[in-house]
Amino acid sequence: MNITLLVQFLALLEEMKTREEILPEFERLLDRCGFDFYGVVRQPKPHENPLRLLLAGRWPEGWPQIYIRKKYVVIDPTIRYLGHAQRGFRWRDTLAAFRSDPHRKRMESMMIEARNHGLFDGYIFPVHGRRGLMGNLTVGGRVVDLSPVELSLFDAIAKRLFWKLLELTDPEIMAELVSRVEVQMTRREMEALNYLADGMTSNDIGKVLDISSHTVDWYMNGIQEKLKAKNRHHVVAIAFRLGLIS
Repeated sequence: MNITLLVQFLALLEEMKTREEILPEFERLLDRCGFDFYGVVRQPKPHENPLRLLLAGRWPEGWPQIYIRKKYVVIDPTIRYLGHAQRGFRWRDTLAAFRSDPHRKRMESMMIEARNHGLFDGYIFPVHGRRGLMGNLTVGGRVVDLSPVELSLFDAIAKRLFWKLLELTDPEIMAELVSRVEVQMTRREMEALNYLADGMTSNDIGKVLDISSHTVDWYMNGIQEKLKAKNRHHVVAIAFRLGLIS
């Protein structure tokens, strides 16, 4: 039953042109699938307020304010897991990935508080673009068991819904995010960049490439300038986001 509904919504989504058409239909779909709450959001950085990046959503009363006040975005296991996910996953499965994390107890407290607000379980579906992780669709509330096929269909809906809502909400941001990334790297710069991502120092890289550490630093300065990065850590982060290294 859900599979038919999901396929029908995907087809309908292609025809709808406004938020006023899209959101009521999407919320009807979620109601029929058993989900109480949802959010379509651009990917926040740790210091950003996720509510300002929300494209659409429906949450338990008071929960967004608690989430922001307690800075849960920094330790939220679902958000942290999202950074490495290529497809949709279940909220409750994320805690296992952070068994030895120093913030584990705070993560558990956050999940308990979420359940107290009616967020018993749910799913997150990542949305990627040319510049890496762009945002996500999260759905939840009551416990709902999605089949592998339903998960795949929700993944497809997440991507199409995210880009359509972003285009309708902020076409300038949309244009910026889908614009081509033009970064020209020499073969030597790519070699140095990949070794840097492996944690090597200039001395280490120089030995592998049989060049001086000063020459490595010269390459690194050029890479940093091309990527408009603040430091070497920032170089690696940007390179991952742009798909220059993996």
